[in-house]
Amino acid sequence: MDRGEIEEGGEEDFPRAGGGRYRPVVAHDRAVIEMSSVEPGTSSSSSPTLKNIKVVTPGELGAGGAREGPDGVNGHHKDSKLELFGFDSLVNILGLKSMTGEQVAAPSSPRDGEDISITQGHPKPALKMGTMMGVFVPCLQNILGIIYYIRFTWIVGMAGIGQSLVLVLLCGLCTFLTTISLSAIATNGAMKGGGPYYLIGRALGPEVGISIGLCFFLGNAVAGALYVLGAVETFLKAFPAAGIFRETITKVNGTAVAEPIQSPNSHDLQIYGIVVTILLCFIVFGGVKMINRVAPAFLIPVLLSIFCIFIGIFLAKTDDPDTGITGLRFKSFRDNWGSAYQMTNNAGIPDPTGGTYWSFNDLVGLFFPAVTGIMAGSNRSASLKDTQRSIPVGTLAATLTTTSLYVISVLFFGAVATRDKLLTDRLLTATVAWPWPVIVHVGIILSTLGAALQSLTGAPRLLAAIANDDILPILNYFKVADTSEPHIATLFTALICIGCVVIGNLDLITPTVTMFYLLCYSGVNLSCFLLDILDAPSWRPRWKYHHWSLSFVGAALCIVIMFLISWSFTVVAIALASLIYKYVGLKGKAGDWGDGFKSAYFQLALRSLRSLGANQVHPKNWYPIPLVFCRPWGQLPENVPCHPKLADFANCMKKKGRGMSIFVDILDGDYYECAEEAKEACNKLATYIEYKRCEGVAEIVVAPNMTEGFRGIIQTMGLGNLKPNIVVMRYPEIWRRENLTEIPSTFVGIINDCITANKAVVIIKGLDEWPNEYQRQYGTIDLYWIVRDGGLMLLLSQLLLTKESFESCKIQLFCIAEEDSDAEALKADVKKFLYDLRMQAEVIVVTMKSWDIRSEGNSKEDSLEAFDAAQRRISDYLGEIKSQGSTPRLANGKAMVVNEQQVEKFLYTMLKLNSTILSYSRMAAVVLVSLPPPPLNHPAYFYMEYMDLLVENVPRMLIVRGYHRDVVTLFT
Repeated sequence: MDRGEIEEGGEEDFPRAGGGRYRPVVAHDRAVIEMSSVEPGTSSSSSPTLKNIKVVTPGELGAGGAREGPDGVNGHHKDSKLELFGFDSLVNILGLKSMTGEQVAAPSSPRDGEDISITQGHPKPALKMGTMMGVFVPCLQNILGIIYYIRFTWIVGMAGIGQSLVLVLLCGLCTFLTTISLSAIATNGAMKGGGPYYLIGRALGPEVGISIGLCFFLGNAVAGALYVLGAVETFLKAFPAAGIFRETITKVNGTAVAEPIQSPNSHDLQIYGIVVTILLCFIVFGGVKMINRVAPAFLIPVLLSIFCIFIGIFLAKTDDPDTGITGLRFKSFRDNWGSAYQMTNNAGIPDPTGGTYWSFNDLVGLFFPAVTGIMAGSNRSASLKDTQRSIPVGTLAATLTTTSLYVISVLFFGAVATRDKLLTDRLLTATVAWPWPVIVHVGIILSTLGAALQSLTGAPRLLAAIANDDILPILNYFKVADTSEPHIATLFTALICIGCVVIGNLDLITPTVTMFYLLCYSGVNLSCFLLDILDAPSWRPRWKYHHWSLSFVGAALCIVIMFLISWSFTVVAIALASLIYKYVGLKGKAGDWGDGFKSAYFQLALRSLRSLGANQVHPKNWYPIPLVFCRPWGQLPENVPCHPKLADFANCMKKKGRGMSIFVDILDGDYYECAEEAKEACNKLATYIEYKRCEGVAEIVVAPNMTEGFRGIIQTMGLGNLKPNIVVMRYPEIWRRENLTEIPSTFVGIINDCITANKAVVIIKGLDEWPNEYQRQYGTIDLYWIVRDGGLMLLLSQLLLTKESFESCKIQLFCIAEEDSDAEALKADVKKFLYDLRMQAEVIVVTMKSWDIRSEGNSKEDSLEAFDAAQRRISDYLGEIKSQGSTPRLANGKAMVVNEQQVEKFLYTMLKLNSTILSYSRMAAVVLVSLPPPPLNHPAYFYMEYMDLLVENVPRMLIVRGYHRDVVTLFT
């Protein structure tokens, strides 16, 4: 390889963090940066210099886009001179090594880790649009629609100039604040297709994003029908002869003499609407290039018609061009300043006997579609050259332009005609237009057709973007490649549009569209509000003119407007979004998009952790946080990383599922050699925990041996007061037949480490027989309360009763007392203590004397046999040690001093306790007994013999040791 050139990588793609792969740089990219590398063998003192950075245009690349090195067309990654840094070189990270022409498949879902694509692959790029044609024109076409031409003058007449200004400013403020939020989110990184859905989904999560995105898709599709019906209605009113089904309906209007008003037949609206929708679909099928050619043809006549309307207003005179026109007169302005809400018929004509009464809230719902359409540009985000520049500039320009137009129009419409004229002439804009009304008719038709075209263009792309994220399998039919047109989604959108056209009622469709748009706008504002409040390190939008308070006001304003318009439609829209949200949660695939809720959870967890402090938690707020030790002490089925009953028992330690368990295991070996194996084992354990429906986390620790690994876990696991407080493990019943030395020393070491670290211990004997949630137990839960443990044993018994498997059991509390103690007084004290703790249990006091009496029978014989066997094994063990000649030592290195009399005392104590348990609790569902600590200077083998004698013939037992603090309290 020559100096000044970077050696190309191997054939494989370089992965990036998260599992995704970057796409290759292709020939249409503007430039490829080449960086030279340092020659091998150059000393650091010679100040090696980098060769000049060289910009290579696509034409300078060889065939296939590759440059030759000394090893052939492509160099080998193993010869890279930058590998001393331990990471991929900058060129490889950016994907420049793929100039060789190898194809790299683009991931289809952001869950694969490709939220940001640096390059666009080898296929010829689709036509990209700038700010004017990509954002401003679509937004302007969507906003300037049917409402302005045929409803706006009527709104001014009904609400008056004053309230009309309030109405315009209220709706305009809503869209302006939404545009501010949209600009901030859109400039916070590269943006793929999907527009507001993409922004909301990445901010609030896939469930919220899809639910609002699908509602917004329906809103766009229904809005297309609204615009088509408006165009057809205007056409049929301008050219009545074109109607197939002619029908004249006489309605009483507000003029002095009642006049017949001709209304288009509903069948004409349906037929013409279907035809127009199909024609628009053919244009959309032609792709972005076709739409760009047609859009100006729709927009220019619209702008010309608005210009003609204002010229006509300035030239108007009294009763010229029609009765009721006053010209620009202050008297008309003053007369029309106040509102005139009244009853109207179905056509909106004032009629005292009409069935509709209009209010300001109703007018908000009628007018709001006239300010929607601000998302038309962001819907085409995949077709824009520079989304971070085009979306803010184009959307804000369209919003401010149309809002200013509406404000000016309110003032001029209110001053140019009488109120009766404003309320009765639905096409007053055409009446005053100069020089001919037909110009406005053409403008109305083209404006509505242009808005319908933008809806039919944006809605399919939105649906395709949702489908491409591969969250809902039911939407897989609408998936498209990056450079393809969403033909199936377009056809589906057209069917929805045609269905709404068949309904044929413009005023029925309008509130539905309004709710879906407002729902989307509130989602955008909430997304920006959440991201602004959290202020994560990744939140760095280029658009600086935003604040969380503006987004909050925008979201609140959207909700307020929704309820102002219609609480029933609001409930329906929210219910539909909630149903979609629930469906996505049940049927959707899991996806992590780094949404704002995850960031909120993280910050909330940090804040909660800090608020807990480092002090001890009050007993009233104490929750068990079990550290479940997954080392099986036996064989497990293949691909089962944890004993199934350990997860069942961990669930038994939680009240109504509240709490967290930490499942840990230790992988013996060297960390550098076993790191990948540990990650794989951790993922497998986490998957198994989720499968067992146990709320918890999985951790795998690599250590030279189990003792060292557990010692590290018990010291470091957890944060602050969220450290595990109970260690749960299985009793090693197999120790005698498996390993006589390693298992006892490890087991005793774990118990001693827990005592040193002040952790409670729960050891489960008979884990294989532990019941699951479907195995109902009967009988008693027997507690042998020997030492003060802070109430842990009592609390565990109460937690067991909350589970279905143990809810039919009763608690018996056995108090082990000295022979000379007052049994009745002790029993009364314990009952009073349990009463204050709000616990119900039968109290039984067992003394040594009573034990001797009740131990008569088979239970005593069985225990004595186990006692004699344990004595023999300990004697054999001591004899074996003495025969070695050297001084025996413990695991900690100290000399082992065996007091045979003390050993016999321990054995005898365990024998008596075991006999008591077998006498009183042979039929118990589970027995809880205090855990004796390992005696000092006793070998681990001896302690295992003591424990074996304690658990002998008891099928299911929990051996519990508390720690130096209370977990229950008497006080409220």
